[in-house]
Amino acid sequence: MYYPDELVEEIRAKNDIVDVISGYVRIQKKGSNYMGLCPFHNEKSPSFSVSASKQIYHCFGCGAGGNVFTFLMNYENFTFQEAVKELADRAGVSLPEIEYSAQAKKEADKKAILLEINKEAAKYFYYQLRQEQGKIGYRYLSGRQLSEETIKKFGLGFANKTSNDLTLYLKKKGYTDEQIIQAGLATADERYGTHDKFWNRVIFPIMDINHRAIGFGGRVMGEGNPKYLNSPETPVFDKSRNLYGLNFARTARKNNIILCEGYMDVIALHQAGFNQAVASLGTAFTAGQANLLRRYTENVLLSYDSDGAGTSAALRAIGILREVGLTAKIIDLKPYKDPDEFIKNLGAEAFQERIDKAENSFLFEVRVLERDYDLKDPEGKTKFHREIAKKLCQFSEEVERDNYTQAIAEKYHMGYENLRKLIHSYASKTGLAKPIERPKSGIQSKSSQEENVRKNQRLLITWLTEEPYLYKKVKDYLSPADFTDELYGKVAAKLFEGLGNEGFSLAGIISLFPEESEQREVAELFDTKLQMIATTQEKEKAFHDVLLKVKENSLEYYSSRLGSDVTAINQVIEGKKALETLKRTHISFQD
Repeated sequence: MYYPDELVEEIRAKNDIVDVISGYVRIQKKGSNYMGLCPFHNEKSPSFSVSASKQIYHCFGCGAGGNVFTFLMNYENFTFQEAVKELADRAGVSLPEIEYSAQAKKEADKKAILLEINKEAAKYFYYQLRQEQGKIGYRYLSGRQLSEETIKKFGLGFANKTSNDLTLYLKKKGYTDEQIIQAGLATADERYGTHDKFWNRVIFPIMDINHRAIGFGGRVMGEGNPKYLNSPETPVFDKSRNLYGLNFARTARKNNIILCEGYMDVIALHQAGFNQAVASLGTAFTAGQANLLRRYTENVLLSYDSDGAGTSAALRAIGILREVGLTAKIIDLKPYKDPDEFIKNLGAEAFQERIDKAENSFLFEVRVLERDYDLKDPEGKTKFHREIAKKLCQFSEEVERDNYTQAIAEKYHMGYENLRKLIHSYASKTGLAKPIERPKSGIQSKSSQEENVRKNQRLLITWLTEEPYLYKKVKDYLSPADFTDELYGKVAAKLFEGLGNEGFSLAGIISLFPEESEQREVAELFDTKLQMIATTQEKEKAFHDVLLKVKENSLEYYSSRLGSDVTAINQVIEGKKALETLKRTHISFQD
C-alpha cells in the first residue's frame, strides 16, 4: 500500500533511530555519534555508526546505511510497507485502512480467516500436548531430548486420537466446515462427514517469516502411514515458497544458512545453538525456496542425510542453489545419518567443526561422480577425466574455471596442462566456457578519475550536513547541477531546499529513494569520513579546496557537453563566474 510522504515522515520522526537500533545492537556513545559492531557483517572492531542528529546509520566497513526504515528492512528483512507498519505500531500512529477492490477484499478476507483458523489450531494442538491424552506426544518429544524451552519456541503440539475434536473446537469458535477444510485442517466424505486431517500425531506448526501459522506437519505416534503428514497447499501455504524454521533463521545473524531435510533436524540444531537451520516442507528443495534463501544469505550449508537418498537430494539442491547464484558447501555427518543423530552423539562443538570443514560443492560433485568409474582401469580413468572436463566448462569466468582446474588436477594427480587442454577441446566443440572479455587499457585510470570526482561531491555534501550554516555562505556559488552524479544531484537538490528553509530531515531524504542500494548511497553521502583537522584555519582551507574541486569538475563536465545544448552553455557561463568569485572568497567557519 502507498502511504503519504507526510505520514511516513511523521512515523520516522516519532521513532528515534538510536532507541530503535539499540534494541537490536549494542551501541555506545563515541563523540557525537553512537558506535557498535555492525549487525550486517562480521567484524571485531566497531565500524557501525548511528547519528542521533542526522537520524541515520552507516557502516564504514560494509557500506550498509540508511534511516530507521532501512534498518528494519535490512535487519528484519521487512518490505518498506512492513517496516512502516512496525514503526507505526511502535509509535502509536494509526495507519489508513487499505482500500481494496471488491475481488481483492474478498481474497484478503479469505486469507485473514484462514490465518485465524491456523492460529486457533496451533493454540489447540499446543494445549493438547500438555493434557492427559497428549502424554504420548510429550514423551516422544522428551525422548528426542527436546527441552521445554525448545518445545515452546517451536509451538509443538499434539493431535488427539479422536478424529474430529479439532473440527468441533473450531466450529465452536464460529468457523464453518468449508473454511476449516480450506485451511487444510479437515477433510469430508459421505461416511464420516467433516473430520480432522491430523490425529494421533505430534504437530509441528509451520510459520511464515512473520511468525504466523500457515500450515502444519504431523508425525504419527506408533504404527501408521504416512509417517509424516503435511498440510495441503492453501491460499496461505505454498510449500515451494516457504521453509521450516526460516522465521527464526532469517534473524540469526550468521554468515550462512544450514539447509536440512526434516523438522527434527532443524529443531535439534536450533536447540544446540545453530539457529540458522531451515528445512524444506515435505517436498524436494525448489527454485522458489532457493530464491527465498537468497534474500537472507549468500552461503548455504547442506546438512542432508548421509545415505544414498540424501546424497542424491544434495546433488539436486546444489544445482538449484547454483542457478540462483548461491554458494553451497556440504557438511559431512558420517558416521551418523542426520544432524539430529550427530548432535545427540557428538554434540554442538563437533558439529561446528564439521561446519568449519564443510566441503566445496563442486568438489563434492566430483567425488560422488568418481564412484561411477574404475580409476584402476585406464579406460575408466579416461572417461572420468572427460566428465570432469565437461563439468569444469560450467564455469563461464576464466579465473574461477582455472582455480578449479588447478584444485582438481592436484586432488586427482592429473597434469594441469593436460586437463586444461581437455577442457578447451571439449569447450571448442560445444561452445562452452568462452573466455571473458578483458577491459581495454585506460579504463582503470578513467574509472579512478570518475571516483575522485564522486568522492569530492560526497565530501562536500557531508560537510554541509555536518555544518549546515555553511550553506548560506556558499549558496551563491553552488547549485544541485554541480553534482554531476545523477543520484548526488537529486540528493543535493533536496538538501539545499531543506537547508534554505531551515526545516528538513536527512533521514526523510533517504525515504524518498525506493531502492535499498540508493538508500545506502545516500546514507554514505551524509556520513562520509571527514579528515580529522585540528585548527579552524585548516578546516576552512580543506572545505574551500573541496568546494573548488566540485566547481572545477562541474565546469569541465558541462564544457565537454556544449554543442547546441543551451542548458550546458548557460551552466558553463554561470559556472565560470561563480568559480572566479569563489577563488577570491574566504569562507569563514564562524557561524
